[in-house]
Amino acid sequence: MTDLPEGVPFDPATDPPVGPLLPDASPRPLPARIPHRGQSVDLEPLHLRHAGELWRAMQGDRGDASWAYMGYGPFADEAALRGFLGGFSTTHDPIAWAVRPHATGTADGWLTLMEIFPAHAHIEIGNIWFSPRMQRTRAATEAMFLPMRHAMDDLGYRRLTWKCNALNMPSRRAAARLGFTYEGTLRNMLVVKGRRRDTAWFSILAEEWPARRDAIAAWLDAANWDAGGRPKQSLAAFRA
Repeated sequence: MTDLPEGVPFDPATDPPVGPLLPDASPRPLPARIPHRGQSVDLEPLHLRHAGELWRAMQGDRGDASWAYMGYGPFADEAALRGFLGGFSTTHDPIAWAVRPHATGTADGWLTLMEIFPAHAHIEIGNIWFSPRMQRTRAATEAMFLPMRHAMDDLGYRRLTWKCNALNMPSRRAAARLGFTYEGTLRNMLVVKGRRRDTAWFSILAEEWPARRDAIAAWLDAANWDAGGRPKQSLAAFRA
């Protein structure tokens, strides 16, 4: 079996080789449309009632840069946003939350759990849109952490993925910062807004998750923040 792909686990008792038996191969629960409370941010099941706050949050994005790699947006007016939210807020895959940082008290973005495969314990965090004032904040990191922790710890998923346009460098950096491992790029995978999209894939596996979770939790902890609201140590320092 010396010609097997490097790093691919297999059961040595099998011939031909197949993957190891799982200790628990039962399907995982579907995420529920419930709120999640954090130290610096709350997630609320996305609803049409968030439209006004989200529309106001979008007004800070004058150059529309935050929509460049999204499959939707920017929106011409609040009515167009409401029309989008009417469908987006009611699906179960993706399942979406509005993001409400404690610092502003307003809905300043959204994110989802998506590509949900309970039978395979595989789930993705994606469709992340944060207003300019929320980007690169403690609340932004915690907003992503809450559904990640919910999927892996509460629901027991074994594979958490992140994917993005291969040209989306901010998203790629965010994935690496959170501890996702780059797996490769699927070429010419999608057509988005009439343009070719190559898709970069990243993952965290169940056996990797405890270390990633503990590093993010330590970075978010109040002890890591000074009186001016600045982190004393970077997230990378907790993963070293």
